Amino acid sequence: MSDHAPLSRRALLQHGARGVVPLLGVPILAAPPQPARPPRARDYIIDASAALIWRNGAPQLVGDCSVRVRDNDIVEVKEGRIGGTTTRIDAQGQLLLPGFISGHTHTASGSPTRGLIEDGRSYQRPIELLEQLPTELLDDITAYNMAELLRSGCTSHVEMSLSLRQAESYVRVARRWHVRGFPGGMVPGTARLFPIWRRSNDAVLASSVPDTLAEIAANRAFALSVNGAEDGLIRPMLTPHAADTHTPETMRAVVVAAREVGNGIHMHLAQGVGEVRTVQRMYGASPAQWLEQFGVFDGPFFGAHMTGATADDWDVLKRHGGVYAHCPSGGGAGNSSGTQPYPEALAAGVPVNVGIDTHSNDYLENLKLAVITGRARARWLNAQPGRTGAPLPMPSMRDAVFGATHGAAKGLRRNDLGRIEVGAKADLCTIDVSGFLTGSGAVGPEPLNNLLYASGANVRHVITQGYVQLFDGQLVVDDQRRIVQRGAAAVQQIWAQLRAEGWFRG
Repeated sequence: MSDHAPLSRRALLQHGARGVVPLLGVPILAAPPQPARPPRARDYIIDASAALIWRNGAPQLVGDCSVRVRDNDIVEVKEGRIGGTTTRIDAQGQLLLPGFISGHTHTASGSPTRGLIEDGRSYQRPIELLEQLPTELLDDITAYNMAELLRSGCTSHVEMSLSLRQAESYVRVARRWHVRGFPGGMVPGTARLFPIWRRSNDAVLASSVPDTLAEIAANRAFALSVNGAEDGLIRPMLTPHAADTHTPETMRAVVVAAREVGNGIHMHLAQGVGEVRTVQRMYGASPAQWLEQFGVFDGPFFGAHMTGATADDWDVLKRHGGVYAHCPSGGGAGNSSGTQPYPEALAAGVPVNVGIDTHSNDYLENLKLAVITGRARARWLNAQPGRTGAPLPMPSMRDAVFGATHGAAKGLRRNDLGRIEVGAKADLCTIDVSGFLTGSGAVGPEPLNNLLYASGANVRHVITQGYVQLFDGQLVVDDQRRIVQRGAAAVQQIWAQLRAEGWFRG
């Protein structure tokens, strides 16, 4: 037999079973190793190549870090490796961050509108049909969208469900998967909103008061019924739609209910020039100034969009520690409604968080959009003829990540969230920043900047209060294939109705 005769299949298997064995100068690959499994108990160590830890009262980026989780909490943080035989999660080549907090989500409305509204169609009809789905199908769509949020590293949601029904659906799914949520049903909800919001006569607003008060009461009762559920993971907020869809009577009722529930208020604020003009016309103040009269900012407050914000609005938020939820994909990715005032908020000293809003559930993509569009906006405004004063700052990925973690946690008045330190809740995510398209084969010296090249597909592990939800890129709190199949079947019913109505021809 020739020295170079091919080996038999049996010989290949016998040699290959031991590993990579050089035979006649040719490496034989062993069968692939069994995939790692998520820890069975909430007692494990995460070994990461880099981490953003909390040290001396501020976030600090370190390399080669281990974090030990036990039950709900982080119990040890160490540069280098924590010793022992405790179960370990291998996050080599990955950046360990606190779990992201989105300051503005409408969770169930993402997949029914995505891909339909980018050419200028209104999202109104799809979300009206979403509201009409049976409970089981609504839950399937909620689950699909919440799974996307988890897969992109988003562990906590300041959630404005578009109705009380959707808030109830959100809580049902969040409780199954150990998601941290601050949910509330938007008031007025989808079924009543548009005639009030787009009114041509203020008599419509005045006549809406009794039904709006009834909605506030129903949301208050729901919030109290689930407040603190799942070992504190569910903390409802009151979520009025906006200043221009409420009256003094209804805003007073919102504040009373919010104080009783105890978790704050979340709403759209100065979301456009139209809202600002309406509130100034009716009440002689900017939206934030008007809301301040009722004590809206006395507790945690998140205000979304703020495209029409005045200097007075920024001053009110800064004075009270309210958070601006900047939503760079609001209206759809690449929408034509213009950029939002991220640089102006930073210049005003207002805490800025990045919110998902409705259509894109990829939190990392939204962080990138916030930085890229924020820099474009700052450059354009700084170049305007006759501009005076200091140049607007150029948002950085560091700004975006800090706002998505400890900045949002501070706005929620939760010092146990948004940071990696002993005693904090174990809300964490890891992101591959070393591989193809994102990194350089190894973790670089400034891995936060590698997030500008990443997306939710690079998120490898997601953990909320010690519960592993995403492990090695796979959802492990539920059957991922089933979630996709059921989410598809539910959303196809909405599409079918839209086709029957001729909506796509509009």
